[in-house]
Amino acid sequence: MGNAIELAAGDYRAVIDRRGAALRRLTWQGQDLVWGYGSDAEPVAYQGQLLAPWPNRIADGRYVFAGAEHRLEITEPERTTALHGLVHSEPWLPQTVAPSVTRLGYTLDGAPGYPFRLELTAAYELDPVSGLTVTISAHNTGGSPAPYGTGMHPYLRVSAPLDEATLRLPARLRLPVDGRLLPSGAPEPVAGTEHDFRSPRRIGGTVLDTAFTGLDRDEEGLAWTVLSGGGTAVGLWADRSYSWLQVFSADGLPEAAHRVGLAVEPMTCPPNAFASGDDLDVLSPEQTLGSRFGIRRLAQS
Repeated sequence: MGNAIELAAGDYRAVIDRRGAALRRLTWQGQDLVWGYGSDAEPVAYQGQLLAPWPNRIADGRYVFAGAEHRLEITEPERTTALHGLVHSEPWLPQTVAPSVTRLGYTLDGAPGYPFRLELTAAYELDPVSGLTVTISAHNTGGSPAPYGTGMHPYLRVSAPLDEATLRLPARLRLPVDGRLLPSGAPEPVAGTEHDFRSPRRIGGTVLDTAFTGLDRDEEGLAWTVLSGGGTAVGLWADRSYSWLQVFSADGLPEAAHRVGLAVEPMTCPPNAFASGDDLDVLSPEQTLGSRFGIRRLAQS
């Protein structure tokens, strides 16, 4: 079996990459709903990748847990941080492969700075009506509690350039950050600022690399982000386990990738959560936690 797992349901098609259990491609009637990558390419800027056991950044790769100091590998040297976890480029093992569903697993058996053991699973399911649902779970198979967070890094795409697209973002608060994109204070209201997209409006030249929280939810407890333009619209929903959204306008990426799409990253915790403890999950031995989000094509209003 190669690295690609292809799924189909109705007008939806998806390609899942065994490397990192990543979402390589998602289309509806042949139209890209995410910025994807081909079988002969490497992902750029964490395209579609699964982030665990932490999303985003940890300052200096250092944190203290249960009275012990841990130091992670610095993987973002320009900011001296440990970025986006430990599993985004690892080979995952398919456990289920069916026409519209696949489930992959990975055993994280400790790493420098993370001496804990987790069984991770990622399930992708396509439905002709509801599109893509992704379920991420972590089971602590070690003998001690383990700090844990997760996120995902899809870039949403529509038929219009990003500057001309309209964004609806269900967030009342944004996290201020310093020059290293690390938290510099408590979350602040977005009302009256350029970060307020609670009512749909054109993105224009707004530059985003911002963590949002205080998410408004529908009657099912889902927080919906909607990007629309050029006669198309794509929605990303996240369940209550995801209390944060990192939104990145792909500014600064090289050449054709610059502002190619809008990364909307559901996260269970904010940047530097291993150090701050903010919204950090702690898995007891034999405990399992799960998170769900999805992406679908929407009719543009």
